[in-house]
Amino acid sequence: MTADTSLVPVERVERRILLLRGGRVILDADLADLYGVPTKRLNEQAKRNHSRFPEDFMFRLTRREASVVNRSQIATGSRKHRDPRFRPFAFTEHGAIMAANVLNSPQAVAASVLVVRAFVRLRHLTESHREIAAKLQELEKRVGGHGAAIQEIVSAIRRLMDPPRERRRKRIGFHLKR
Repeated sequence: MTADTSLVPVERVERRILLLRGGRVILDADLADLYGVPTKRLNEQAKRNHSRFPEDFMFRLTRREASVVNRSQIATGSRKHRDPRFRPFAFTEHGAIMAANVLNSPQAVAASVLVVRAFVRLRHLTESHREIAAKLQELEKRVGGHGAAIQEIVSAIRRLMDPPRERRRKRIGFHLKR
């Protein structure tokens, strides 16, 4: 369970970050795995220090959210099987940092840097997608009445990009009509 954080790329951490309730979170089992502690210990420390974990840092998933998360983890072949009686906790970026502080282990501190970098990288990706969408919308407005002409040009380009289709050749030989 103790993973060397120097070998954990940020991309692997990013795959563990989910979008729940309009924000990015990481589940307790994934965070515990990164921090090199059992999930039970992570949750115990969070409960003992409940004043450090307000609702916007950590929250328990609803039954519906937990069932969706469990289904997606089974579909992706996750090794973690949870007791259905205990719904997981979700930690936000700030909650993940706070968890590293209450665990107070060198591995947790080192892994928290990776977790924060993954959250920041995902935030930048989201912002860049918004910028691209805004630029496309601006371009559509600028084109205005020329939309039909541009659409015609695009379709002509697509026709040129498609390879020419072969004509059906008549088969040689005796054929039965069915």
